[in-house]
Amino acid sequence: MKKSSLIFILVAILGLGSGFMAQRWMGDSTTTTPQAETHQTKDVSTPTHRAEFSLKDIDDKMRNVKEWDGQVLMINFWATWCPPCRKEIPAFIELQDAYKDKGLTIIGVSIDTKDNVVDFVDPMGVNYPVLIANEEGIALAKAYGNRYGVLPYTVFVDRSGKIVETHRNELTFEQAEAIIKPLL
Repeated sequence: MKKSSLIFILVAILGLGSGFMAQRWMGDSTTTTPQAETHQTKDVSTPTHRAEFSLKDIDDKMRNVKEWDGQVLMINFWATWCPPCRKEIPAFIELQDAYKDKGLTIIGVSIDTKDNVVDFVDPMGVNYPVLIANEEGIALAKAYGNRYGVLPYTVFVDRSGKIVETHRNELTFEQAEAIIKPLL
């Protein structure tokens, strides 16, 4: 592994670890209703509309988020070295299969190197676009309201581009489906 890749991974781990600790220290901003206990609503630091970005996918094709205008988006910030990220991906594959014909597009934004991502997503059979963000993904996640730098971090965007929900930490199929279904 290149020295620069190792340094990037160490910096990312330290940054995300501090984000995790800050989240624990500050507490989770969920409300107390039974449905809201499974996810987090937007807080004041979350932008109201989807930020524009362009990143390369695993085939080195440049992709712009505008490509999915008119779709319900579930943008998931993740990394191959993040155990909860890895654990939730099979549910996302199932969600994409179940709802792609109804207008859902899941976009994985990886805070990792292309080689690591390809080695992970190919055997998993990931069926949605996976974009390679490297360190740029940390700033992008913050632009989407991830003020603590926590992974995984998922943003739900309606068909008009409005951010309707965010979620820190691992998501289950049922949690994500409950957020997605009303938007389709």
